[in-house]
Amino acid sequence: MAYKNLKEFIKLLETEGLLTRITAEVSSELEITEITDRISKEVGPALLFENVKESEFPVLINAFGSYERMEAALEVEDLDDIGARIEELFDLPNLKDKSLLGKLKTLPKLKEISNYFPKTVRKAPCQEVVDKDPSLDELPVLKCWPQDGGKFITLPLVFTKDPETDIPNVGMYRLHVYDEQTTGMHWHMHKDGADNYRSYEDEGERMEVAVALGGDPATIYSATAPLPKQIGEMLFAGFLRKEPVEMVKAKTVDIKVPAEAEIVIEGYVEPGERRREGPFGDHTGYYSLADDYPVFHITCITHRKDAVYPTTIVGKPPMEDCYMAKATERIFLPLLKMQLPEIVDMNLPLEGVFHNCAIISIDKQYPGHAQKIMNAVWGLGQMMFTKIVIVVDKDVDVQNISETAWKVFNNIDPDRDLTVMKGPLDILDHSSSVANFGSKLGIDATKPLPGEGHNREWPDEIVMNQEIKDLVDQRWEEYGFED
Repeated sequence: MAYKNLKEFIKLLETEGLLTRITAEVSSELEITEITDRISKEVGPALLFENVKESEFPVLINAFGSYERMEAALEVEDLDDIGARIEELFDLPNLKDKSLLGKLKTLPKLKEISNYFPKTVRKAPCQEVVDKDPSLDELPVLKCWPQDGGKFITLPLVFTKDPETDIPNVGMYRLHVYDEQTTGMHWHMHKDGADNYRSYEDEGERMEVAVALGGDPATIYSATAPLPKQIGEMLFAGFLRKEPVEMVKAKTVDIKVPAEAEIVIEGYVEPGERRREGPFGDHTGYYSLADDYPVFHITCITHRKDAVYPTTIVGKPPMEDCYMAKATERIFLPLLKMQLPEIVDMNLPLEGVFHNCAIISIDKQYPGHAQKIMNAVWGLGQMMFTKIVIVVDKDVDVQNISETAWKVFNNIDPDRDLTVMKGPLDILDHSSSVANFGSKLGIDATKPLPGEGHNREWPDEIVMNQEIKDLVDQRWEEYGFED
């Protein structure tokens, strides 16, 4: 059965020895960050700080900070298992088949999808305490890094609605705390939350917002998933959990939030209002620059009686967000392969912070095939931000960075194999001459074909005969080596 809430996940982590409780008094200003950063770099346990200065709420951090905990969060033995489920789900019978048999074949999978739609309830643990004269000062919000512009809520599930369709959206956008009742709303221009806000702003209307902190781990992760706007994040969370997410109407805004959240912050954003947000020590390992963003006004805070404050820090990789992003890589690879079936595997290396580099292996069939993949990737959703796309042959293990680097360094001719183009960049990219736009690099490290201008003989790789490998395997201990 799926985790009902964050508490159940904490219990599992503790039972499995994957969580450490810290009873010593700590400060939410820099101290928790320094402790957690050291633990993250060692791929250490989740941390539950039970005694945070000037707050009654314990702080949970690094809960997703390893492959093991990420798999536990999504209740799978391997993250690829979720991708396989997605692949199976989308392997529907031909929907053009109008026969009775064709329609019947689709029913079981359509029924499965229908079981994952969120379920509305009237009462919820997240509303056990209701404060309509709220103060953010009561929450143990972290100041993460020395040059941060202030304290930031870093693991929020930000709920908005499209004003035309009423379709809800959930994204994870940091909140810069200005004072007791206002924060910045860090909507990147390319994100769905920002798109919803622009629609309200164009009409001169106030936009209601609800921010959930916590919930079951699949629900938290789903707020980060790169889903098409028409596919709801809570539906996707239900798919991951194999059970629907229970939702409840917020107290002061017309938005539904996860009933099992720990804390919910309700409020609104006014059209045209901006305030300086940042700087913030970001997942690139650099401070993102301060800029003007919309302002979130708090009208109400609700929470469980025994609420835990979930948070995260980002910075030089590897950190907790890296493992959440690697889950995305594995979960959504089958959808990428559905559109580009020649793709064999993909690696978004931690050092590339997921929008700077993608390494893709393909079953190359014709001249220019690698360039086709590059251009296709640059035209796909959030992959449009990818600054460097490296394409290798199908026999290269892209998860092995050493093997990949060896192939790239040996196989490319810069004049022939480098492709430079321009397009949108992630707002966190600080290297481009202007914000949000710049050049991208494609590297074709596949074996070149004669049609690509390479007419020389291509050398064979050095590989030992299999019979000698088998012989040495059999005599390994005889040589005096241990397995």
